[in-house]
Amino acid sequence: MQASCPNCSQRIVIDDAKVPDRPFKVKCPKCQSSVSLPGKGQAPLPVAPLAEAAAPPPAAVPADEMRSQMMAQLRREISLGEGGASAGRALVSLPDRGLAGAITVTLTRLGYQVDNIEDPEEGARLVEQGIYSLLATSRSAGAGARGENLYQRTNRLSPDNRRRIFLALVGDEYKTGDGTQAWTTVADLVLNGRDVASADAVLHNALAERTRLYQVYLDARRRFEQAAG
Repeated sequence: MQASCPNCSQRIVIDDAKVPDRPFKVKCPKCQSSVSLPGKGQAPLPVAPLAEAAAPPPAAVPADEMRSQMMAQLRREISLGEGGASAGRALVSLPDRGLAGAITVTLTRLGYQVDNIEDPEEGARLVEQGIYSLLATSRSAGAGARGENLYQRTNRLSPDNRRRIFLALVGDEYKTGDGTQAWTTVADLVLNGRDVASADAVLHNALAERTRLYQVYLDARRRFEQAAG
């Protein structure tokens, strides 16, 4: 059976063996609109004419799976473009999934391996283990079982462990790159939600400045770890 989505004109193809006897509905693989289709024995729906030598219609892919595939491909391309080098691992934990996706793409362009974790307890556990070198979250993120959110748990780390993490706070209350707001929130950088998708330069400069400020400390720690190892 073939039909066209009335909303976006996407061609929909269904195996005849899977078509029920009664009318039924499917989701358009492109725009996710609900499309009503006749069952077996019903009059077929009109189908937009095919152009000559048209390519076969693409298989329907769920929206979540499509986004996951696109993100995986983007990470592979950036990894190949930089010779496989990585800036480290970053954790994104934001209640707004749109913002989380936008800053994930930005961090990936900067060479980070990014994990998105919504559970504050799981995120805090991994941060406390030293898994991540960068954390992007918000002060309004949900609290975990201990009554604290990821931002609060991060600021309760020991001074040594806190220095290992670059903390970027995201929220509409911030002016991107504002040093005073960053200082008062004990963050390394603040980002307005409107700017996260194009914050590559701001993040890169803030990371470089932090590295410069902590270089003496980092060098001393590296020498200590080499001696202990």
